[in-house]
Amino acid sequence: MSVQSEKPVNSGRTPDIPTNNLSGRIVCVHAVRPVLFSNLNYIFLMKIKYISILLLAILCVQCNTNKADVSEVKDYIRMADSEIKRNPESWMLDFVKAPRWNYCHGLVLQAIWQAYLQSDDVKYYDYVKSYTDTMLMENGTQIRTYQPEKYNIDMINSGKILFPLYRSTGDEQYRNAIELLRNQMRTHPRTSEGGFWHKNIYPHQMWLDGIYMGSPFLAEYATVFNEPTLYSDIARQITLIAQKAYDPQTGLYYHAWDESREQAWANPATGLSPHFWSRSIGWYSMALVDVLDFFPERHPARPEIIDILNRLAAALENFRDPQTGMWYQVTDKGGEEGNYIESTGSIMFIYMWVKGAQKGYLDPSYLEKGREAYKQYVKQFIVENPDGTISVTSCCSVAGLGGNPYRDGSYEYYISEPVRDNDPKATGPFIMTGILLEQ
Repeated sequence: MSVQSEKPVNSGRTPDIPTNNLSGRIVCVHAVRPVLFSNLNYIFLMKIKYISILLLAILCVQCNTNKADVSEVKDYIRMADSEIKRNPESWMLDFVKAPRWNYCHGLVLQAIWQAYLQSDDVKYYDYVKSYTDTMLMENGTQIRTYQPEKYNIDMINSGKILFPLYRSTGDEQYRNAIELLRNQMRTHPRTSEGGFWHKNIYPHQMWLDGIYMGSPFLAEYATVFNEPTLYSDIARQITLIAQKAYDPQTGLYYHAWDESREQAWANPATGLSPHFWSRSIGWYSMALVDVLDFFPERHPARPEIIDILNRLAAALENFRDPQTGMWYQVTDKGGEEGNYIESTGSIMFIYMWVKGAQKGYLDPSYLEKGREAYKQYVKQFIVENPDGTISVTSCCSVAGLGGNPYRDGSYEYYISEPVRDNDPKATGPFIMTGILLEQ
């Protein structure tokens, strides 16, 4: 006779104990229960194991997705966000300890404004506006730390961020500040041929840097506020420095020209400084393509400006480092002792190639050259930081001529200036170039 089946438990009563007549042994049903419970525990534990494995897999997928999301964020957005994280208040840009009106702020904030237009993220708008909120006083008729009587052309550059703020808000304080800067240039001292001095403390001198600092602002002013005679004055600045600073053997431009020949750095015959500094040529390069944004199509000087741009774009190809694709601090001295691959001048050249090609000023091939050079730039100079930000390395912090202590423009001088990370002269053009390549 087989063992009887277990009966259902009724009203909490213990089931009857069946017997096995063949063996004579009593089989207690309660002895079966631990086995059943053991099986149930095993099944339960296996389910927990499988669920745990599934959750771990989901977490891994999520982790990889997050990594992919970071990698998909454009480098120009990452740089803009990194600059904001490093400088929570926009006046802190350029490593300053207190608010000041400075050309570097204008450069980076122009880039961040473009990030706003590209992304429609209002945090970039607010960041730019916070600078002008800090700096403009008396309804824009004064600018904190700005002294027009010093006739420093560098101070004009930050005025470029005032135009889009005026357009977007209609707030007259921006128009007033624009006019304050425009009025400086109405009386700014000039060379005998009409070239703007770089600064009042640098008399009779035109620097390549100054073309960028003043000309794009003036070109936009001429367009926005209908001052058409200003275009010819802008063209004079661009073509005059081209005539004075151009070197036909290399196709490059010397950093500066002293009409008086009084400076120790000036060649007694030509008045030129002795070397080609990449960032100064970079300033001039960006000025050419930015000015043309506003220059009338039929202005007689427009073809000459485009010709200058084309000759310079071609010349710069001859001075790229063959291994990195970038340019040296002293442009034509690649490989000489102390010279180094420099990031601010390099990104300015790439910006000029990309924008010039996109606008039709340069041959379309320069767009692809610029795109490839941008990738090389990222490989050479852009580094990841532990806090999730990115940095640009190998930036010449500053260079100039004359002053006190005196800067003699020698090769030794240019390679001796401090090198640092995240200089605005690199971060700003890097952001703008990345945005151009998205268009």
